[in-house]
Amino acid sequence: MCRRILTLALFLGAIGFVTADESDWQARTNHWSFHPINRPELPAVKGDKWVRNPIDHFILQRIEAAGLTPAPEADRYTLIRRAYLDLIGLPPTIEQVDAFVNDQSPDAFRKVVRSLLDNEHYGEKWGRHWLDQARYADSNGYTIDSPRVMWPYRDWVINALNRDLPFDRFTIEQIAGDLLPKPTQDQLVATGFHRNTLINQEGGTDDEQFRVESVVDRVNTTGTVWLGLSVGCAQCHTHKFDPITIEDYYRFYAFFNSTEDKNNTGPTVRIKERGYESKLRDLNKRIADAKAALAKYDKSPTRSQADWEKELSGMNLVAEPWQRMLPTKYFTQGKADIKVLEDRSVFVGPKIPNNDIYTVVAKPSVKRITAVRLDAIADKRLPKNGPGLAGNGNFVMTGFEFEVGGKLVKFHKAVADHEQPRFPVENLLDGKKDTGWAINVGGKSKKRMNEDHWAIFYPEVPIEVKGQSVTVRLKHQSARNRRYMVGRFAISVAEVPESLLTLNSAKELIAAIKAPPAKRNKKQKDLLLVEFQNQDPQRKPLAVKVERLDLEKTRLDQAGVTTMVMREGKKMRENNVLIRGDFLRKGKKVATGVPVVFQQLPEGAKGDRLALARWLVSPANPLTARVTVNRIWMRYFGKGLVETDNDFGTQGSPPTHPELLDWLAREFMKLGWSQKKLHELIVTSATYRQASHLREAPHRVDPLNKLLARQNRIRVDAELVRDSVLAVSGKLNREIGGPSVHPPQPDGVYNFTQSKKKWDVKDGPQKYRRTMYTFFYRSAPFPMLSTFDVPDLSATCTSRPRSNTPLQSLAMANDEGIYEMVQALAAAELKGEKNDEARLLHLFRRCLSRPPASWELSRLQEYLQQQRRQFSDDAKAAKKVLPSCETPESAAWVMVARAVMNLDEFITRE
Repeated sequence: MCRRILTLALFLGAIGFVTADESDWQARTNHWSFHPINRPELPAVKGDKWVRNPIDHFILQRIEAAGLTPAPEADRYTLIRRAYLDLIGLPPTIEQVDAFVNDQSPDAFRKVVRSLLDNEHYGEKWGRHWLDQARYADSNGYTIDSPRVMWPYRDWVINALNRDLPFDRFTIEQIAGDLLPKPTQDQLVATGFHRNTLINQEGGTDDEQFRVESVVDRVNTTGTVWLGLSVGCAQCHTHKFDPITIEDYYRFYAFFNSTEDKNNTGPTVRIKERGYESKLRDLNKRIADAKAALAKYDKSPTRSQADWEKELSGMNLVAEPWQRMLPTKYFTQGKADIKVLEDRSVFVGPKIPNNDIYTVVAKPSVKRITAVRLDAIADKRLPKNGPGLAGNGNFVMTGFEFEVGGKLVKFHKAVADHEQPRFPVENLLDGKKDTGWAINVGGKSKKRMNEDHWAIFYPEVPIEVKGQSVTVRLKHQSARNRRYMVGRFAISVAEVPESLLTLNSAKELIAAIKAPPAKRNKKQKDLLLVEFQNQDPQRKPLAVKVERLDLEKTRLDQAGVTTMVMREGKKMRENNVLIRGDFLRKGKKVATGVPVVFQQLPEGAKGDRLALARWLVSPANPLTARVTVNRIWMRYFGKGLVETDNDFGTQGSPPTHPELLDWLAREFMKLGWSQKKLHELIVTSATYRQASHLREAPHRVDPLNKLLARQNRIRVDAELVRDSVLAVSGKLNREIGGPSVHPPQPDGVYNFTQSKKKWDVKDGPQKYRRTMYTFFYRSAPFPMLSTFDVPDLSATCTSRPRSNTPLQSLAMANDEGIYEMVQALAAAELKGEKNDEARLLHLFRRCLSRPPASWELSRLQEYLQQQRRQFSDDAKAAKKVLPSCETPESAAWVMVARAVMNLDEFITRE
């Protein structure tokens, strides 16, 4: 039997399915990373006075074995700057540095560490590392690369880390939050982790192909992020080096193959807008106050119901109350063709501009107006029968104005027979140019676009006409929708109460008015009371306020954004091995399962994503804890204990300190999977607190510093480069979360993309948000981020490369956004300290945390004088080079500030 298996293995190896014999396979399964996690004893060391916590035992034991000694502790200026950059990604202020330097208590550093772990910016710094692994971006990828709303997932990550959500729960909610019992909104948003896959929107693509591509990406990402294995290598054939067969791959694939995916899209969830709870509390109080004021008025109205009934009975009460007005003047702002037809309607075209405002003047025959009606009328002369002038017969009207005696009428409500989703008629009253009323099909409406439609506008109080003419303006000012204007319309007015304009109640109300008071039944009396209250001019503003607030509450409940989440499909898909990874070539059927090299799912487990998520953080899987603590260690020392942090397989690097790796993994689980406690353990160790200066003996014995006889210097990540600039300039907007923003970037970034991207730079605080909130297009990332090694995030990235290029220096010196911050820093210093030396000292400490050495201060003073002479001699040159600088003196200080910000030390964590 064994001989048959071996023969088959050799045959399959020849055609690419397996490459090794049975003994080699056994060797693979015996690899160290697949063994259960042990908790080794702390090794004995000689220099135990250096030791601050258990981590140091493992590090010092190896250092002493090599005949070396650890580096001395970093000076306090370096130490606090290091902690701030590592834990919250921002440099400390001068005041924060001085507070630590002057605190001589034994636990001074631990207090700083704990305060930083409690800082809300901690979640941003460590969330950015996780978002790389989640391949988070704000666009769909591929060549079209259109925007998507995924920032709620980004905010979930930040908030989860800030509240120290245990890593096992952090894992479960992202892999399978939708499968938890009664999942919360947050748990659904968490599943956005696996909705960060790319979406291909090109025509002619095969939906099933790209659905499979998304599932493959989810499998490979899960394998990399939690297992630290190149699982994706087994998609087409059994892994060449690790004990993962192609059957293992598709058993793992089956966990994700049952999710709801259609046409490269999937389920979404609407989330409440930021500050929803506080806004709701405020709104409920305002509603209660408004209702109390209304109830108080109803107890003593200023007008009697009898007088109102007498006035109403004198009106011409008919079922059709509308009177169409005859325009006496009519024109458009854009000089479009316009004429009045025999039925008093207005026709526009064929000559029209891209956008226009129609103005109609008419003299109504009524004395007072209780409502205004706009009819959009279909016409065979219009595109697709109209009633709009767009190619499909639609229109987007952005405003409706009604003027009497030179004063605009305030309408409290607008209703229509049909509204296009997201284009309600009430948009006509908001005064905005980028919203409007449109009539395309969609939503629950059974109406069609290319037919007659109407809208009715109700004023806050009846309009007293007094024989005057009225002016009506129809606005079409949408920049996005050119030539989307009404082609034929008419304006009508009514003078009867609002209730009579509703056919359902008009007949009943007319009957109640005409009935003698003594013979009215209870229903008629109640109807008249309600209508009396509705038409009372003193009461109406109070009632309108209640109505508006109720509407505001409805809108608040409906507000927010939709973001993509995971959800199981109603029908389970069949799971097969895909021969050579080809989605069209299905092999044998497989069931859900984890690679056979690991302990399998518990007996009776359902075999869904929730079971997988729980297995990932269970003792049955020895990799998740090891991989996670290794990556956290990597952020603090530049390299992991396993240098190949994304490959714990047989081709990966062995751990430099295997016992420490296992001790940390076991301790992580013992600490309840608390990432904050693990951070505190590492950062308060003597190992972390070492100076980074190069020493001759350790460098000769251990040139790559694998023994960690000193700390490593690390160039900060791209986002931290810009964040540091923002922070020291005083411009940083510290707001947490929310939609992605568009800070300044060079022109022409999108000249080489398939479709031009919108990049709307706005002045104000959003311009100065932390860089992790910058809108990220996969096809054209923010240039500065690319310069400092941010990946395109089309696939998971567990560790970024760190390059050192001339382009980085050029960016620091000339990038538009950075240069603005340099000018802000210089201006702040000119307004602050009174003399050159004090200003230079303050500027230097602001940027680098530490005070300058005497020779550094002297060089800066020389440079300042040099710049002063240059700009004083040639003021025009100063204005040309630095147009925003008011004087040669301010220009000189800008150059000094730029010089300090361009020091290597500014973008390096020592």
